[in-house]
Amino acid sequence: MTPQTNLLSMTSEGGNEVFITRHLVRFGDVDPAGIAYFPRIHNYIHESFENLWEEYIGARYYHVIMNERVAFPMAHSDVDFKHPLQFGDRPLVKVTCFKLGRASLGLRYIFEVNGIVCVDARTTTVCINADSFKSIEIPAAYRVYFQRIMAPLDMPAADPDTA
Repeated sequence: MTPQTNLLSMTSEGGNEVFITRHLVRFGDVDPAGIAYFPRIHNYIHESFENLWEEYIGARYYHVIMNERVAFPMAHSDVDFKHPLQFGDRPLVKVTCFKLGRASLGLRYIFEVNGIVCVDARTTTVCINADSFKSIEIPAAYRVYFQRIMAPLDMPAADPDTA
Protein backbone atom coordinates (compact mmCIF):
# COMPACT_ATOMS: atom_id res chain seq x y z
CA MET A 1 0.00 0.00 0.00
CA THR A 2 1.50 3.26 -1.11
CA PRO A 3 -0.78 6.29 -0.80
CA GLN A 4 -0.48 8.84 -3.58
CA THR A 5 1.57 11.89 -2.71
CA ASN A 6 -0.73 14.24 -4.63
CA LEU A 7 -3.70 13.61 -2.35
CA LEU A 8 -6.63 15.91 -2.59
CA SER A 9 -7.41 15.99 1.12
CA MET A 10 -7.65 18.62 3.77
CA THR A 11 -8.18 19.11 7.47
CA SER A 12 -11.75 19.51 8.70
CA GLU A 13 -12.92 21.74 11.54
CA GLY A 14 -12.67 18.73 13.86
CA GLY A 15 -8.98 18.27 13.04
CA ASN A 16 -9.37 15.12 10.96
CA GLU A 17 -8.83 14.84 7.23
CA VAL A 18 -11.45 14.95 4.51
CA PHE A 19 -10.80 13.02 1.29
CA ILE A 20 -11.78 15.01 -1.80
CA THR A 21 -12.35 13.80 -5.32
CA ARG A 22 -14.14 15.19 -8.38
CA HIS A 23 -16.53 13.85 -10.98
CA LEU A 24 -17.79 15.12 -14.30
CA VAL A 25 -21.50 15.03 -15.09
CA ARG A 26 -21.42 13.79 -18.67
CA PHE A 27 -24.05 14.07 -21.41
CA GLY A 28 -25.02 10.40 -20.98
CA ASP A 29 -25.54 10.89 -17.23
CA VAL A 30 -28.48 13.28 -17.52
CA ASP A 31 -32.17 12.69 -18.11
CA PRO A 32 -34.40 14.63 -20.56
CA ALA A 33 -34.79 17.38 -17.94
CA GLY A 34 -31.01 17.95 -18.14
CA ILE A 35 -30.21 16.80 -14.60
CA ALA A 36 -28.19 13.81 -13.45
CA TYR A 37 -30.37 10.70 -13.54
CA PHE A 38 -30.62 9.52 -9.93
CA PRO A 39 -29.12 6.01 -10.46
CA ARG A 40 -25.98 7.73 -11.77
CA ILE A 41 -25.59 9.38 -8.36
CA HIS A 42 -25.17 5.92 -6.81
CA ASN A 43 -22.54 5.16 -9.43
CA TYR A 44 -20.75 8.44 -8.58
CA ILE A 45 -20.82 7.40 -4.92
CA HIS A 46 -19.19 4.08 -5.74
CA GLU A 47 -16.63 5.77 -8.00
CA SER A 48 -15.80 8.09 -5.07
CA PHE A 49 -15.41 4.99 -2.87
CA GLU A 50 -12.98 3.46 -5.38
CA ASN A 51 -11.10 6.77 -5.66
CA LEU A 52 -10.80 6.84 -1.87
CA TRP A 53 -9.09 3.44 -1.97
CA GLU A 54 -6.69 4.26 -4.78
CA GLU A 55 -5.92 7.93 -4.13
CA TYR A 56 -6.09 8.06 -0.33
CA ILE A 57 -5.44 4.56 0.99
CA GLY A 58 -3.05 3.65 -1.82
CA ALA A 59 -4.61 0.32 -2.80
CA ARG A 60 -6.79 -0.26 -5.84
CA TYR A 61 -10.14 -1.56 -4.61
CA TYR A 62 -10.10 -4.14 -7.41
CA HIS A 63 -6.86 -5.58 -6.02
CA VAL A 64 -8.19 -5.57 -2.46
CA ILE A 65 -11.08 -7.73 -3.65
CA MET A 66 -9.24 -9.93 -6.12
CA ASN A 67 -5.88 -10.42 -4.33
CA GLU A 68 -6.73 -10.04 -0.65
CA ARG A 69 -10.28 -11.40 -1.02
CA VAL A 70 -11.62 -8.56 1.16
CA ALA A 71 -14.68 -6.63 -0.01
CA PHE A 72 -16.96 -3.91 1.32
CA PRO A 73 -20.43 -4.43 -0.18
CA MET A 74 -23.00 -1.77 0.56
CA ALA A 75 -25.57 -2.74 3.18
CA HIS A 76 -27.43 0.58 3.37
CA SER A 77 -27.57 3.93 1.63
CA ASP A 78 -29.36 7.16 2.39
CA VAL A 79 -29.17 9.88 -0.25
CA ASP A 80 -30.58 13.39 -0.02
CA PHE A 81 -30.83 15.30 -3.30
CA LYS A 82 -30.46 18.97 -2.35
CA HIS A 83 -29.81 20.66 -5.71
CA PRO A 84 -29.68 19.29 -9.27
CA LEU A 85 -26.41 18.15 -10.81
CA GLN A 86 -26.43 19.21 -14.47
CA PHE A 87 -24.56 18.26 -17.61
CA GLY A 88 -21.07 19.78 -17.44
CA ASP A 89 -20.98 20.16 -13.65
CA ARG A 90 -17.79 19.00 -11.91
CA PRO A 91 -18.93 18.30 -8.37
CA LEU A 92 -16.35 18.29 -5.63
CA VAL A 93 -17.01 15.21 -3.47
CA LYS A 94 -15.96 15.34 0.19
CA VAL A 95 -15.71 11.93 1.82
CA THR A 96 -15.64 11.39 5.58
CA CYS A 97 -16.19 8.41 7.85
CA PHE A 98 -19.01 8.72 10.40
CA LYS A 99 -18.92 5.14 11.71
CA LEU A 100 -16.06 2.69 12.09
CA GLY A 101 -17.19 -0.58 13.60
CA ARG A 102 -15.43 -3.93 13.85
CA ALA A 103 -16.69 -4.99 10.43
CA SER A 104 -18.83 -2.06 9.28
CA LEU A 105 -17.96 1.27 7.76
CA GLY A 106 -20.16 4.35 7.47
CA LEU A 107 -19.06 6.88 4.87
CA ARG A 108 -20.55 10.26 4.00
CA TYR A 109 -20.28 11.81 0.55
CA ILE A 110 -21.08 15.50 0.09
CA PHE A 111 -21.27 16.62 -3.55
CA GLU A 112 -20.82 20.37 -4.06
CA VAL A 113 -20.83 22.63 -7.10
CA ASN A 114 -19.63 26.20 -6.55
CA GLY A 115 -20.13 25.80 -2.80
CA ILE A 116 -23.72 24.57 -3.16
CA VAL A 117 -24.44 21.16 -1.64
CA CYS A 118 -26.16 19.10 -4.33
CA VAL A 119 -26.07 15.63 -2.78
CA ASP A 120 -25.56 14.47 0.81
CA ALA A 121 -25.21 10.67 0.90
CA ARG A 122 -24.45 8.25 3.70
CA THR A 123 -23.59 4.61 3.08
CA THR A 124 -22.86 1.67 5.30
CA THR A 125 -20.69 -1.13 3.99
CA VAL A 126 -19.73 -4.40 5.63
CA CYS A 127 -16.22 -5.80 5.44
CA ILE A 128 -16.44 -9.40 4.23
CA ASN A 129 -14.30 -12.29 3.11
CA ALA A 130 -14.97 -12.30 -0.63
CA ASP A 131 -14.96 -16.11 -0.76
CA SER A 132 -17.25 -16.97 2.16
CA PHE A 133 -19.27 -13.70 2.18
CA LYS A 134 -18.93 -13.72 5.98
CA SER A 135 -18.20 -10.49 7.80
CA ILE A 136 -14.63 -10.02 8.99
CA GLU A 137 -12.82 -7.37 10.98
CA ILE A 138 -11.69 -4.39 8.92
CA PRO A 139 -7.95 -4.97 8.44
CA ALA A 140 -5.84 -2.68 10.67
CA ALA A 141 -3.81 -1.50 7.68
CA TYR A 142 -7.00 0.04 6.24
CA ARG A 143 -8.72 1.00 9.49
CA VAL A 144 -6.09 3.67 10.19
CA TYR A 145 -7.07 5.56 7.01
CA PHE A 146 -10.76 5.57 7.93
CA GLN A 147 -9.88 6.81 11.42
CA ARG A 148 -8.08 9.78 9.85
CA ILE A 149 -11.25 10.90 8.03
CA MET A 150 -13.63 10.45 10.97
CA ALA A 151 -16.24 13.19 11.34
CA PRO A 152 -19.61 13.12 13.11
CA LEU A 153 -22.68 13.36 10.89
CA ASP A 154 -23.73 16.66 12.46
CA MET A 155 -20.42 18.23 11.42
CA PRO A 156 -20.33 19.59 7.86
CA ALA A 157 -17.29 18.80 5.75
CA ALA A 158 -14.74 21.60 5.64
CA ASP A 159 -14.97 24.26 2.96
CA PRO A 160 -11.85 24.01 0.75
CA ASP A 161 -11.74 27.79 0.39
CA THR A 162 -11.52 28.33 4.13
CA ALA A 163 -9.56 25.27 5.30
